[in-house]
Amino acid sequence: MTDTSTGIDLHAHSTASDGTLGPAELVQAAATAGLRVVALTDHDTTAGWAAAAAARPTGLTLIRGTEISCRWYGAEPAVPLHLLGYLFDPTDRALRAELDRVRAARTVRGERTVDLLRADGIDVTWAEVLGYAAGGSVGRPHIAQALIRAGLVADTTEAFAPRWLGERYRLPKDDVDVFAAVKLVRDAGGVTVFAHPRASRRGRIVPDSLIVELAAAGLTGLEADHTDHSPAERAHVHRLAAELDLVATGSSDFHGSHKTVQLGAWTTGVEAYERLVAAASGVPPI
Repeated sequence: MTDTSTGIDLHAHSTASDGTLGPAELVQAAATAGLRVVALTDHDTTAGWAAAAAARPTGLTLIRGTEISCRWYGAEPAVPLHLLGYLFDPTDRALRAELDRVRAARTVRGERTVDLLRADGIDVTWAEVLGYAAGGSVGRPHIAQALIRAGLVADTTEAFAPRWLGERYRLPKDDVDVFAAVKLVRDAGGVTVFAHPRASRRGRIVPDSLIVELAAAGLTGLEADHTDHSPAERAHVHRLAAELDLVATGSSDFHGSHKTVQLGAWTTGVEAYERLVAAASGVPPI
C-alpha cells in the first residue's frame, strides 16, 4: 500500500549508514518522488547532513536526524529498539559522544561477525565489508552485500534469515539505554519518535507500559504507519499515540536497493509534522 498524500517522509537512509544512495542522491530522489519533506535518519550518525543540505533541490524541505540504536533493559534479555531523533544540535557534546561510542561498537561487531563467517570457511573479508560501507556507519547490510557477492544468498532478506545474519552470525550491539537516548536528544534541543514500535515481524516488541513511561520521560511521537506494521499493528499504534497525546508519524524507512520499499510509501500528516517541528529547538528544517 502506498500513501503519498502529504509528501512528508520522516525516515530515510543514505550511504552514511546502510542505504544505497548517497545523501545528495537521496534528496534528489525524494524530490523526484514528489516529496516536499524528507528526513535523513542514518543509523547513529549525522555524517550525511552537510551533503544532503548542499544538494537539496528547491521546493524540498530537509529534516536532519538520526536513528539511534537503543535497548530497553526492563526485560531479560534486553529488547533492542530504534529511536528517531530529529532537529537536534549535532555539536551537543553528550549526544555526539554517545553516537560516536555506538558507531565504534558497530565497527567492532561487524569485524567480529566477519571473523565468525571466515572461521566457518565463508569467503568474505573485512576489507570488502568496509568497501561496501564506503566510509559510512558499518551495519549488517554491508555484510549481507558480501554474502550476496559470494553467491551464498540471493538478497538482503535471505542474508537476514536465521541461518545467516538473523541468528547464527548475529552478535549483540552496544546500544544506548532508551531512556538515556530520549534525554540526550531532548537536552540537545531535538525531538524523539519511537521507530516501528509494534513491528512484531522484526522480532520482540516492547509492552505498551514502556511507551507510557517513555512518554512521561519526554518521548514526542510514535511511528505508526510503516511497512513492517500490519494493519492491526498500525491501528494499535495510532490508538496509543492518541491516548498519550503523542505525535503519530508515517515513514518509508527507505534504504535504497537494500529494501523494496520506496520513498513516500508511507507519509506523515501535516499537523503531526508541524507539532514535531514546533517542539524542537536544536536546528531548524532546511
